[in-house]
Amino acid sequence: MLAGISADYYLRLERGRDRNPSPQVLMAIGRVLCLNDEHMAHLLSLVADAPRTLRPRQRKEVVPDGALALLDGLVQPAFIEGRYFDILAANDLARALSPGLDVGGNQLRDFFLDSAQQTLYPEWEAMTECFVANLRQAVGPDIEDPRFIELTGELSLASVSFRRMWARHEVRAQYGTPIRFNHPEVGDLVLNRERLAISGADGQWLVIYHANTGSRDAEKLSILASACLPTRQPQRRSQPDEASRSENHR
Repeated sequence: MLAGISADYYLRLERGRDRNPSPQVLMAIGRVLCLNDEHMAHLLSLVADAPRTLRPRQRKEVVPDGALALLDGLVQPAFIEGRYFDILAANDLARALSPGLDVGGNQLRDFFLDSAQQTLYPEWEAMTECFVANLRQAVGPDIEDPRFIELTGELSLASVSFRRMWARHEVRAQYGTPIRFNHPEVGDLVLNRERLAISGADGQWLVIYHANTGSRDAEKLSILASACLPTRQPQRRSQPDEASRSENHR
């Protein structure tokens, strides 16, 4: 065979009768199958030498203080997501862009189960395909993670679309890309989406949306930002106290 292994051994791998192939064998097969770097890395991670250990019951993801301070200082819509697209922190403009981008929400769950979110993103199917492929990359061999089991179990039961996409076994990373919105307040809106890893916080990402400078989209984003500003309460004239009223009547 092109991979330098026998047909009998390849058949045993394919049927699961040999579950400990060497990295060299996997790399040879990957080259024959023309896997890219992302797919090759994912394939090798599935047979890593390190033993798999059951995680303790769902650990809370804590955002570093420095990342929260950075988020608070951003004027663009921005939020921090966890390993499985849970929203861990978000600024006001992110919530104005999408109510789903609020602490406690989960983007993947909203994409498949919330019709309002599907309306917000006209290119919904392409986005969900990317997210599902990225979820498979994110979990790697750690399939016993309670949060992963909980999320994929819920979506598998509730969404035919998720089951179909998950069954493809696609693996893909996320890169900066334009995202189109059909926003109820400003209409059609195209923003660039950047996803930056947060150092010291495994699996956490800072996601920022920004418009091209001078574009119509930048104007619409400014309008949305203005609507987020706190309104100033009208100053009430203080009522004269009892002593003042008595003085005025003299």
